[in-house]
Amino acid sequence: MHYARSEAKQAARKDFTGIWAATTTPFTADNRVDRDAIVSDMNHLTGNLDVGGVFCTGVMGEFWALTDDERKLAVEATVEGAVGKCPVLAHTGHHSARTTIELTRHAEQAGADYAVVMTPYYPPSSPEGLRAWFHEVLSSVDIGMWLFDTSFSGVDMPMDLIDELADFENVCGIKVGHDHARYLRTLERVGDRILVCEANEGLWLENMRDNGQTVFMSSAVPYLYQTPAAQPMREYTELALKGEYERAAEVAATLEPLRALNAKWLHGQWLRDRKLPIPFIKAWSGLLGMSGGRPRVPLLDLTTEQQSELIADLTAVGLLSR
Repeated sequence: MHYARSEAKQAARKDFTGIWAATTTPFTADNRVDRDAIVSDMNHLTGNLDVGGVFCTGVMGEFWALTDDERKLAVEATVEGAVGKCPVLAHTGHHSARTTIELTRHAEQAGADYAVVMTPYYPPSSPEGLRAWFHEVLSSVDIGMWLFDTSFSGVDMPMDLIDELADFENVCGIKVGHDHARYLRTLERVGDRILVCEANEGLWLENMRDNGQTVFMSSAVPYLYQTPAAQPMREYTELALKGEYERAAEVAATLEPLRALNAKWLHGQWLRDRKLPIPFIKAWSGLLGMSGGRPRVPLLDLTTEQQSELIADLTAVGLLSR
């Protein structure tokens, strides 16, 4: 941690710029966390794609399917692959406040730059219970903390609670995993004190231009939409951050075919069927040079037919050679 607790907000505004990627967790053939593959993925992200940072052990990382020791191992491997290349944001949330504190302290000791926690996902609790949970966690750690307000947890963070937590000296940002209206309400309420981010690539240019967002934090699309040879998302991001919005819009428009595939295979599955698309993210990323691999149960791998169809779709939009 390169800042004092009281400097977390200031440090975050400097560190969180550009495109951050949310990583998956690769497993070995005998279903263990694959430390070497994590480091290899980090080399791809920081070297071939030059991401601004990574978000590990979160929803994309199947955190619910990992033991506490495996979560620690994954954070350690991510930091190992990121040292000197990009900052690391480690998801340390758990339904247990005490376990969340333990995982957060470990992330800091392992060298993560920041930590992020989603709303506890069991049991259902009152706004007062959520307030007590967050107060216990945030007051027990020194590392800069992000809040993760997401429908994946099954519980929305009350806006009054977000407003209150934004005043904690080590709370430096919030990732809003809801619709655009919710992002705008959150931005209006706390954007003067903490970073507010929406990881929707289709709205990323608009959010840079109209809402002052400086970091795309974070999803899998930076390594699903881009290859070492073609990086349109990075290109239009750099243009927009320099204020060249018209040129940025021209580049961003080239991603429409990929957005259609996203609606078919990825986020669209969650909206339509409430199915996490992580198996498809792993399969897609594996075809583009990352570790990919199988998910852990209860998620299931793609069928042979789905794999063939995905390959055909990625070939048709030019991500794979024919």
